[in-house]
Amino acid sequence: MKVGVLGSGDVAKTLAGGFLKHKHDVMLGTREPAKLKEWAGKNPKGRVGSFAETAQFGELVVLAVKGTAAAEALRAAGSAHLSGKPVIDATNPIADAPPVNGVLKFFTSLDDSSMERLQREFAGAKFVKAFNSVGNACMVNPEFKGGRPTMFICGNDETAKKTVTGVLEQFGWETADMGKAEAARAIEPLCMLWCIPGFLRNDWVHAFKLLRAS
Repeated sequence: MKVGVLGSGDVAKTLAGGFLKHKHDVMLGTREPAKLKEWAGKNPKGRVGSFAETAQFGELVVLAVKGTAAAEALRAAGSAHLSGKPVIDATNPIADAPPVNGVLKFFTSLDDSSMERLQREFAGAKFVKAFNSVGNACMVNPEFKGGRPTMFICGNDETAKKTVTGVLEQFGWETADMGKAEAARAIEPLCMLWCIPGFLRNDWVHAFKLLRAS
């Protein structure tokens, strides 16, 4: 696929690298191309463009910016460039405030997730929540003693979720589909839970696993 990744931070660069590893055609979108000069040098098959160019390029779009900048990045990308496309929402609604006893603060409530807000504003896009409940070091083909970890996803479009499930399979994950966009209210706070061992014990290499009776 042609994959457009919006962002220039560690998560965006890690996911872009993962797509390149699995032979996808990748463009990384940024407002400041200088930030990606080193990445471009290490990944000559990858491309760098503006948010709008990247969204237009991608058959699949990945949103990998700070949660506080998510809506602004999508506005810069342009609704028309997102319409009809699956958009992986890897963001979390982390507030600009320090954690309390290891627990992050969110700018959303349990009655309205960040992804739901984005889906309402960019109604033509097919958002799928994924990659928000693990650190970038473990996003691409992680190896754990307990086997493949579980990525919880949700979204309103079944075809888009199938596309994302295929990506997760390539990236070494099993997928647990939690249903429609409202499930993001439960999936986004997994970021809080995942971060607690990191803040308290500097343990940042772990992932969730859903166990089934049969």
